[in-house]
Amino acid sequence: MGHSAAGEPGLIANVVNDTLEFYRWTWSIRDKRVDDWPLMQSPFPTMTIGTLYLLTVWLGPKWMKTREPFQFRSLLIFYNFGMVLLNFYIFEELFMASRARGYSYICQSVDYSDNEYEVRIAGALWWYFISKGIEYLDTVFFILRKKFNQISFLHVYHHFTMFTLWWIGIKWVAGGQAFFGAQINSFIHVIMYMYYGLAACGPKFQKYLWWKRYLTIMQLIQFHVTIGHTAMSIYIDCPFPKWMHWGVIFYATTFIVLFGNFYYRTYKMPKQPVKNGKITNGIVANGISKPENGLVVENGKKQKKAKGE
Repeated sequence: MGHSAAGEPGLIANVVNDTLEFYRWTWSIRDKRVDDWPLMQSPFPTMTIGTLYLLTVWLGPKWMKTREPFQFRSLLIFYNFGMVLLNFYIFEELFMASRARGYSYICQSVDYSDNEYEVRIAGALWWYFISKGIEYLDTVFFILRKKFNQISFLHVYHHFTMFTLWWIGIKWVAGGQAFFGAQINSFIHVIMYMYYGLAACGPKFQKYLWWKRYLTIMQLIQFHVTIGHTAMSIYIDCPFPKWMHWGVIFYATTFIVLFGNFYYRTYKMPKQPVKNGKITNGIVANGISKPENGLVVENGKKQKKAKGE
């Protein structure tokens, strides 16, 4: 017992020293170009913003419970089309600068130099990281509009982890292989926010928004492509951090499971019986659900369907 008690402080000291040594080593290989960029000096501002986001997800619905929902139509139009422009800028910068620099889509190591195009790529990736923080407003708007059914585990997991984990990406690999996933994702977000922007314009645009399910399909394809691209990088021993490669594969796999489950529940679950020549599917969307028995549930109140509806 005495030997164990004496050895325990030594073991703890070794663990602490090894941890500090690992921290110093990882900090020494960071991308020093981004040291003075906003939010990049330390992980704590990003972690603080993420924590406030989770608190908002928890407390926001409680605060809104007794309040009337906000409308925000003009603000939502401005926000969504603003995100279209921001994501298009990120996509355009990554595409043009990587092309000018001769980037490979098969294997591209990180160049930490101050080359004009490398700095443009790093800058676009930083804006990509910032855009994930701005996307926290998606959830805030859902809460204030009392669209609580939209705030699923997938929604919160996606938003929280993207902003938090991309801080790591910018801090250590603001270039190289990292450009590929951000380029694909920003392109998909151009289309996604275009959809939300048009939806915010009002009911007259609903007939043009039949393609929502294809957004989910595009996202699922994106995750499969990301896994394939990363696995190939590992296979050919591309000079890019291996721990990051494996992390990306694991992360993309979680999205395939979650988005796949969402797609199945939303578009593939067995439909309810046909009523009056129409199929009612029981799926809740934007606070309105259509169950069987000819009842429409809207804003928590049951109303009989109008004849011929």
